[in-house]
Amino acid sequence: MPRGKSNSKNSSGSTTAEIGARSSILGDAFQLFATHASFVVGTKWAFLSATLLIILWALVGPRFHYSDTWQLVINTATTIITFLMVFLIQNTQNRDARAIHLKLDEVIRSIDMAHNEMIDIEHLSDEELEKLAHKFEKIRRECESRSSRTKSHGVAEADQAPAKM
Repeated sequence: MPRGKSNSKNSSGSTTAEIGARSSILGDAFQLFATHASFVVGTKWAFLSATLLIILWALVGPRFHYSDTWQLVINTATTIITFLMVFLIQNTQNRDARAIHLKLDEVIRSIDMAHNEMIDIEHLSDEELEKLAHKFEKIRRECESRSSRTKSHGVAEADQAPAKM
């Protein structure tokens, strides 16, 4: 094996490249699932379905004599669903927040010439969003350095200029 190329295997026999590829595929699959699930559970039909399930559960209460098992069914179901939904919603919120910040950076940077490719960036992969974030961080640093040079020149020129009344 040529020096500098690492294709080492871990204890399970998988190479580093294979693990990275699987991780990327799983990440992309989760991102797609989380985005779709968040959309679906945010619809009026999901709310109506949940409401109907609660009504159905309440209606079968007398048949089960309002037993502990009857109560445990709804408690367990709502706990599991809530637990899972927290992660799905948080994933979607994180992506949306990152996309909104990047869009705002673009608007602030170039109000009169915004880039059309910034539209719908919330649908980009996490890697693509990270590349955009790095690009705008570099632009911000360049603007700050230009601004600090301009301010220092502007202050010196203002001190030398005669006062206007």
